[in-house]
Order: sequence, then structure tokens, then C-alpha cells
Amino acid sequence: MLTIKKTSFTFVIAFCLTVCWLAGSAQTGSVNNALYEQTSEIAGTIIRYGQDINAIKDFYSPYNVNEHAEDQYKMNVLNSPEQRRRLVEVNNDYLKQLSQADFSAMSIYGKVDYILLKKRINFELNDLQKEDEKYQQITKYLSFADGIYALEKKRRRGDFLDGEKVATEMTAILKQLKADSATYSKLQGLDMPLAKMTRNALLGLKGRLKDFYVFYDGYDPAFTWWVPEPYKALSNALQKYSDMALSKGKVITTQKPDSSGIKGVPIGRDALISQLQAEMIPYTPEELIQLANKEFAWCDKEMLKASQEMGFGNDWKKALEKVKNSYVPVGHQPELIVKLYNDAISFIKERDLITIPPLAEETWGMVMMSPERQLVNPFFTGGKEISISYPTNTMEAQDKLMSMRGNNPYFSRGTVQHELIPGHNLQYFMNSRYKAYRQDFSTPFAIEGWALYWELLLYDKGFAKTPEERVGMLFWRMHRCARIIFSLNYHLGKWTPQQCVDFLVDRVGHERANAAGEVRRSFEGGYSPLYQVAYLLGGLQIMELKKEMVDSGKMSYKQFHDTVMKENLIPIEMIRATLTNQPLTRDFTTSWKFYDFNK
Repeated sequence: MLTIKKTSFTFVIAFCLTVCWLAGSAQTGSVNNALYEQTSEIAGTIIRYGQDINAIKDFYSPYNVNEHAEDQYKMNVLNSPEQRRRLVEVNNDYLKQLSQADFSAMSIYGKVDYILLKKRINFELNDLQKEDEKYQQITKYLSFADGIYALEKKRRRGDFLDGEKVATEMTAILKQLKADSATYSKLQGLDMPLAKMTRNALLGLKGRLKDFYVFYDGYDPAFTWWVPEPYKALSNALQKYSDMALSKGKVITTQKPDSSGIKGVPIGRDALISQLQAEMIPYTPEELIQLANKEFAWCDKEMLKASQEMGFGNDWKKALEKVKNSYVPVGHQPELIVKLYNDAISFIKERDLITIPPLAEETWGMVMMSPERQLVNPFFTGGKEISISYPTNTMEAQDKLMSMRGNNPYFSRGTVQHELIPGHNLQYFMNSRYKAYRQDFSTPFAIEGWALYWELLLYDKGFAKTPEERVGMLFWRMHRCARIIFSLNYHLGKWTPQQCVDFLVDRVGHERANAAGEVRRSFEGGYSPLYQVAYLLGGLQIMELKKEMVDSGKMSYKQFHDTVMKENLIPIEMIRATLTNQPLTRDFTTSWKFYDFNK
């Protein structure tokens, strides 16, 4: 969501770092503080690491991946064995460099960057090892591949080739490919991830073969005489094989069958714990479900208070129904969003909670969400721009009504600042300007946690003045509790997608179509298993850090919020280490218990 093109920043960052280091060596005090807004002792290593990895990927990847393939196919082209080997070597070389660095002499900023880079490298090495292990399982269906890799290697440095010999080699490769594909076609089924890997390897081989061919064709007379027909036959066979590859894939899942039509792959408890550790969340899935239920109980009490004030007693769903039916007339949703944005910005500015750059206020954008996207995202989203989810003329009448009810003014009031300023839009603005080299260390617990934190903070500060406004904000808070509960129960293999949908409808009060879209988004939308969990947990992390730094009087709200923003989207525990100047070790592991179960 908050992606930044690495190459566009490389020269600027390197130049700024050089200037900052020179300035820092000449002066002290505030200059050094300004210096650490942009860099650390490890920043240069992080930039070099990113560029070295990109250099390997650019050099060893095919230029001419099938131009007719869908974008995701282009992006998923498999590393060649040679490329994978070089990535492992470069990553291990950087681990060695880190081991030789004087960790104890670094500032807290350098230590944090050291830990984040080491974590990133180990993550990459683990992924490469898993990739290689999976690749070894499909090599028998790709025994012809070495011949294409050998041709690609000759092309890189423009070796002179015998055209007739190349044609003979391609014919031999084609013969072996046909034998391999015949073997593959007889499979009764293959684990879907392996089938996708086979497809991606074949698309990569087709692109590599085309790189080789277009380099010589038309320039070398003998090559142009002998090679075109064997090349065409081999390229077509690769395409045919890649088209067939996925047909043998079989989804192996522990998901219990149900009637929702939503398909996913529960990852299991061990994988959840591993991912939680990688995200620096030192809790078990069961503890997090307990946490969410505790937060849910608080929401229930608050919702009942608001319902009683509205005259509905303990029937909070009737209060929710009234709020849903407050939707604006057709065509007026964009102007509502602007009004709600202005309300939130005025509230924040009056309390001097954070620095808002004028250019950030000037340049946020607005677009309308397509009906197709609304199927998996029934509510508006944000980032560089806010994407408004609202009915179009192509939608069925009941779907139009559900969309309007689900995006009513009171629901929207609680989340406009989540999507724009000081939420995702300000993140996008600031993260491209401060410590941009940390972009590869970003985590949804910071991305979504920061935006969710503002919902929590504004509620505490009285942004919701009427019971209807409180209902709107509490709906979303209950929703984030529910996300933790249904996501983790699903991945633990305890709940079906239909149970998740029913839970959102019955326990939170979602429109059924919106609930189905939310669950589909969680399990089919390309999100990591912990992404939906990250909203409330990340927000609670920042709230706890706020208590530690602001409520104690160590920092003002503005100082706290400005500082957190300038540390970029790294794990909150590492931001805390920076703000508290926490003693850190080279082999740091997560340990911050940010939630008090006894409160």
C-alpha cells in the first residue's frame, strides 16, 4: 500500500547521507538530532544491501518475460538456480559484514537498523532455502531447463555462437521438454504451490530463451539463418507447458467445507507463532484471541451506553440500525468524505496533536472504487489517495443499499482520518521523506496500527460527541476485535469462512454482503495471515507506547507523534527501543509485553 520505487531514491538518499555526515562531523547538538532523522551508522549498509540485491535480481532475471502474460505472472518468475545461489552468497556476505561491525559503539538508531537488517537478511535466506527445497521437488519435470540456462549465460557477455549448433541444441532441448511435459501431464495431482512454481519456472525459461534469441537474431547472419524455426517451436512448447502446469495443481487445505464459496488455506498454529515472532509480537494465538475478547467486552459496555442514550435500551443492534440508515442521498458521498475529513483535521489541529505539512493537506487525492473491487473491499480505503466505496449503476439494488448503509456518515466519520491525515496518507507523505531506506522493514503492525491508533486516540479525546457518533466509532473497534478472533480461529483450523461471516453479522452487526466481502478479502485478497490481526494489535502497541512517553510527561503529543512518524514503518517494538534508548544486543529477540490482561 505504501510502496516507494527504490531506484528513484537511491542517489538522493546517498547524497543526503553524505551531506548529513559532513555536517554532523562539523557541528554538534541539534545538527546531530537532525542527522538521525535521516540516517544511522548502518543506513549506508542498508542502502548498499538493497541495491546489491536489486542488481542480482535485475542481472539474472529475464527481460522478456511473456509480454502477454498477466502482471502477476511477470512478477512471479522463478529465480534460476544460478540467481538463487548468488542471492544466498550476497545475503551471507552481508551477514558477515554485520558480524564484524562494532555494535556496542553504535547509537540506538544504528542498533535498531542493525537488528532490522539482520532480521531481513535471515528472512530472505530462509525464503531462498525453502524455494530451493521446493524446486528440487520439480526438477524432474524441468530436466531440459539447464540447456536454456546455458544459452542465457552465453548471451550475457555476447559469446560468438555457431548458428547451426544452436539450432541443434534447441532441437535437443525441445525433445527433452516434450518428454518432461508428457511425464507432468500424467500426474494425478500436484500440491498447488509446486504447480505454481512449475508454471513460474516455465514462464521464466520462456523469457530467458527470448532474451537469448532477440540478442542475436537479425545481427548474426548464420544465427538468423538456422535458429528462428527451432526457437519458435521451443518457445511455443514452453508456453503450452506453462499453460498446462496449473491444471495439475491441487489445493491441499485443512479448511473445513462450507457454503460460503470463500476459499483459503489455514496455515496452522506453528506457522502463526513463527509469523508472530517475525513480526515481533511475543504472544500466542490463543493469548491474542483472549486479548480481542477482552477488548470486545469493553466495546460492548460502551455500545450499550450509547444505545441507552439513543432510547434503545440494551438492544444495541436497533441503535446500529438507526445509524446505518443515516446514509446520504445518492451522489453525495464524496462531499461527505470531505466534510468528515475537515472535522477530523480541525479537531486534531485544535489540540496540536501532530505536525501536518501544508503540502500533505494540499495533495491528497480522491478516486471512486470499482464494483469489482467492492466485492472484496466494501469500505473505502486510503493511502496516497482515498478510494471511496459507494454504489454504481451496475450493482443490484440490494447491494447498492448494503453499500450505502455500510458507508453511512457515522461509520465513515470514525475512519476518514484513518485513511487520510494523520493516517495512511500522512504515512505515505512522511515515509517517503524520512528514513526511506527502511521501506523493506515495514510491517502491517505499523502501517495499519498507526492509522488504527488514531481511531483509539480520538475516541479517548472525545471526537465522538453524540451517541450516534460513538456507535459509528465503536462499530469499527468491534470490527477490529472481530478480525483478530475470526482470522486466528480460521488459521488455527477451528472456524470455516461461513462461521467467520456469521460472526461479523451477528457479533458486530455487519451487512451480510459486506461481511462476506471482508472475509473474502482476508482469505483470498493476497493479505498475509496476520494482516487483519495487525490493525488493533498495532494500535494497542502505539497506545501503550504513548502511555509510556506522553502520559508520563516525557514527551508532548506532537513530539511523540512526529518522532514516531519519522522512524518509518518499522516494528513498534523497535520504535519503542529508539524512544527509550533501550539497551539492545546483536541477537535481539522480541520480548515487549505491551498488553495488560489484568487491567
